[in-house]
This record gives sequence, C-alpha cells and structure tokens, in this order.
Amino acid sequence: MITRLFVIAVTPGIALGMGIYLVDRYDREPLYLLMKMFILGALSVIPVLYIEKLLLRINVFSGVLGIAYTAFIVAGLTEEYFKRAVVLYGAFNDKSFNEKLDGIVYAVFSALGFATVENIMYVVFRYTGNYYVAVMRGLLSVPAHTLFAVTMGYYLSLAKFTSNEKESKVYHSRSLLIPLLLHGLFNFILMAKIPMLMLLFIPYVIYLWRVNLIKLNEYTRESRDKYNRIHELDDLE
Repeated sequence: MITRLFVIAVTPGIALGMGIYLVDRYDREPLYLLMKMFILGALSVIPVLYIEKLLLRINVFSGVLGIAYTAFIVAGLTEEYFKRAVVLYGAFNDKSFNEKLDGIVYAVFSALGFATVENIMYVVFRYTGNYYVAVMRGLLSVPAHTLFAVTMGYYLSLAKFTSNEKESKVYHSRSLLIPLLLHGLFNFILMAKIPMLMLLFIPYVIYLWRVNLIKLNEYTRESRDKYNRIHELDDLE
C-alpha cells in the first residue's frame, strides 16, 4: 500500500513538470538546472516546517482572523518566500535564464519540488489509506502550487529583464506578494468553511487557471518569436 500511495503522491508533480518542460520547447532549460530547482524546492520543506510551527505558536488570533493568519502568513508567506528564494539564489543569475519564459519554468520546478514532498507527507504518512485526500490533493493542491509559481515566475522575469531599477524592485516585490495573496486566499476559502465562500472556490480555481495560462501563453509566444527571429537570421546568412 505504501508504494502505491507514494506513486500516487509523486505522479501529479511529475506530470506537471513534464507539461511545463514540453511547453518550453523553443529554448529548453538544461536538465541539471531544472533538477536543481526541483531538489532545492523539495529541501525547502525543511525550513518551512520549522518556521510554520513557530508562527503557529505565536498566533494570538482566534476565529476567522486566526484562520486568515494561518492561511496568509503561516502557509502563504512562508511557503512562497522559500520557493521564490530557490529561484533567486539558484537560477536567477544563471546564464541559462535568458528569456522571460525561463522565470516561469524555474519557479514551477521549485514549486513542484516543494509540492511533491508536501504531497508525500500528506498522502503517504498523515492520511495513509485515505484515497480521497490523495485524489483531491492531486487535482487541487499540487496544481495550485504550480499556478502560484507561474505568477511568481512571470514577475521575476519582468524584474530580471527590465532596465529600470525602480520597476525591477516593484516586480521583485510582486513576485512574492501576489503569489502569497493567491495562495492565502486559496487556503482561506478551504480552511474557513464558510458556505458562501465555498461557493466561490470553484470559480476561484477557474480564475487561477485562466489568468496564469494567459501569462504562460504570453511568454511562450515571446519565446517562439525569438526562436523564429534567430532562425530567420541564420537562413539569411
């Protein structure tokens, strides 16, 4: 049973990783760097667990405020901060980060490393034998981490490729703040269990998919256009 649960837990991350790798078809990132992002993202679970435990201990709020604190600060801020740190210190200044789509690819692999380990912890150890948890996390939680990462990578790329220092700082801030808010709201809706909010959950998930696919498609088109320009120049020569 443990082996089966382990396979179920890692499959969503592998599938989504393969998906984003195939999307990046015009100027693919080196596998060693993608694996580095994934492994460091997975290892980031360690400091996240300790910091989340500390933040939960100092939670002075109760009721809805306590849930909001847990959703936005304990989970949202802590997890997005470390997933972003993996990209900033592991790939942001690498020579392979040479187009905007790369920011999304690296952020997604960092997020999938984190989400895969988190999924193993829930599916294999915490809720052993509960296939409902495994299915729901595979359909919602792991893809959600991917979507937050698309937004993160989108703004990290804007920060990297703008020549305006002030704009770069704004985009750096947004690369943490906006995924944090998206993540926090996702968790808050599920944790609060307020009937009216629960009615908004599926529309919110649809919204996340829509806006992040738009961002992904925008950078994919830029990557394709860059690839075509380079090959047109090669043909002229």
